[in-house]
Formats: sequence, structure tokens, C-alpha cells
Amino acid sequence: MLARLPLLHPEGLHREDALGPGDALKRSVKLRSTMVHRRSSSLARLDAMLEIMSPAWTIALGSDMPLTGLRLVARYADPRKLKRLGRARLAEFLRKSSRGAWHHERAEAILAAANVTLALWGDDGLDFDALAADIAAEARLALAVCDEIKQLDKRIARLYDQVDPDGIVRSAPGVGKIGAPQIAGRLGDATRFSNLAAIRSFAGLVPSQDSSGQTDAHGGPTKAGDACLREALFMSADHARKIDPTLAAHYYRLVVDVGKHHNSAVCTLAATLLTRIAACLRNGTTYQLRDEHGNTITEQQGRAIVTKRYTIPAEVRAARRRTTIIRHPRRNERAKTEVAERSEAPPVPQPA
Repeated sequence: MLARLPLLHPEGLHREDALGPGDALKRSVKLRSTMVHRRSSSLARLDAMLEIMSPAWTIALGSDMPLTGLRLVARYADPRKLKRLGRARLAEFLRKSSRGAWHHERAEAILAAANVTLALWGDDGLDFDALAADIAAEARLALAVCDEIKQLDKRIARLYDQVDPDGIVRSAPGVGKIGAPQIAGRLGDATRFSNLAAIRSFAGLVPSQDSSGQTDAHGGPTKAGDACLREALFMSADHARKIDPTLAAHYYRLVVDVGKHHNSAVCTLAATLLTRIAACLRNGTTYQLRDEHGNTITEQQGRAIVTKRYTIPAEVRAARRRTTIIRHPRRNERAKTEVAERSEAPPVPQPA
């Protein structure tokens, strides 16, 4: 089949000069995305183990678990060790680790969490040594992944400057220094596509289609493209709608008027943002932030316009939090037929 493609559909073939997986930036941003997911999994397991001791630990350390919190539980996860460490030495440890961000107030909150744990479990109610060892192991893994991500960020920044020296992708709103290399690396050369619709299809941000001789229905995104690219576009679009008034107006219409869920609306914005970024790359121009009338504005002005005109009401936001699955009519009829056939079938004899 591959050998006969030039004979069957020659106009459908396009020359590809990129290295694919051999491209350093494409490979590096994928590795970083994988490590971020690993860190999130480690932090989730760490939160679950800290929850065993008491919910006060999450309040004391924060739900985001910064590096100082990871270093603390890697050494002093046992509440009895914290009590022996004392308030003064704990505060000094936190001050050095956080560079002054955490000090006496945070030390008192952590010691209070240790007291709550001891009051809840007592001295013999829980094996603190074994639990502290598990927490320390998970914290060390999270710290190691954080160090690797930090080293990767430096290498990715150098590679991105070589691929996009003019910073065209970074000029788009909501992209930032993390999303720009990820989009540029996973998208590749935007000029190799025949049109902008092909770029959206490459990312899997086009609606799926279920059609036959009698029906023609569209569903959610096909997700047939690069998952790492879609991840960066989704996160960037969620930030861009708070900056770009045109994207904010589109998001407002989808949520308020059409009744879309937040995720569905952001997926639509991600396709729009990708189209604009690709158009800028193909034309060699940076992204120009404009208002609804086409006037060039700054980022601060864009945020002010979005806040003033396109803030989603609280009651609408609450009503859109639940996703509703709308099934295809033909599938509904098929399901009803299967239920009717099962109800009319004779009962199966059961063994005694």
C-alpha cells in the first residue's frame, strides 16, 4: 500500500524534511511533559499519605506542596521528630530552605499539625516510622524529578531560541516560556501544511464526524493528533481567554449563549489559538493583541476589557460545571432495540 500511494493519490503526498523524533526540541518538550505528570503523581501520593496522619498537614504545608515542604517531609515526616526538633530549629530550617518565605508562623503551623497527629493516633496507634519512611521516599522522588525538570528547562530554552529566534510563538497571549517551546517543538514547520485546516487536523482539534446516508452528526475533538501539542494549546488557551478580548468574547458566547462546558469551550479556543499562531509563523509576524474593533491594545488593556465585559456570571458558571453527554439519535435507537430484545428473550435456566 505504501509503495502504491504515489500511483493512487499523488496529490495527497507531501514532502517531509523534518527529523521527527530526531528533533531535539520535539523530544525534550515531550520528556518534560512526562516528568511533570510523574511529579503530579508523586505529589498526589504524598498528599494521600500525609492525609493518613491528619488533614492538618495539608493546611500547614499548603495544597501545592512547594520545594520547602518536600524537603521538610523528606527529613522530618515523623511528628515525634518534629517535636524533638523544636520551634527555633524548625523555623531556621524553613527560613534557609525557602530563602525567607517561611519562618516562625509556618513553623508554628507545622508543629500544630504534629500535635494534632499525636492527639489523633496516640503513641502506638500508628507506625510512624514506616509511614515516615514511605513519605520520605516519595518526597525524594518528587525532588529528583523537580531537579530534572529544572535542568530540562534550561536546555529547552536554548533549543527554542534556535528554532524560533523571533519569538513568534511566545508572542501569543497565554503561551509563556513553557508553552512556547512545547507548541513550537511538537508542531514543527508550519509551512509544510497545505492550509490552516490541515494544521488543526494535525493537532486533533477538529470535531469528529459520524455520518451515513441518513444522519450527519458532529462530536467532540478527534484527538487523532499530537497529545503533547494539545496539552500545551489547552493550557495556553485557558490563559489567553483572560488576556485577548476576541478570545474572551468567543468563550463568553460559547459558555453563556450556547451552553458549553468550560473544557469544551477551551478546546474550541485552543483550535482558534493554534490557527492564529500558525498563521503568524507562516507569515513571519508576531501576534498582535487587538480588541473587538480591531484596534491594537496592550496586555493590561486586554485584561481590563475582559474583566469588564466578559466575566462569566457566578450562576452561569455553576450551571455549566456538570457535563451532559448527548448521544447520537441513531445510537439511542440501537440501545433501545437491544434493551427490548433482551427483555423479550426467554429466561436462562439457572443451576440448582
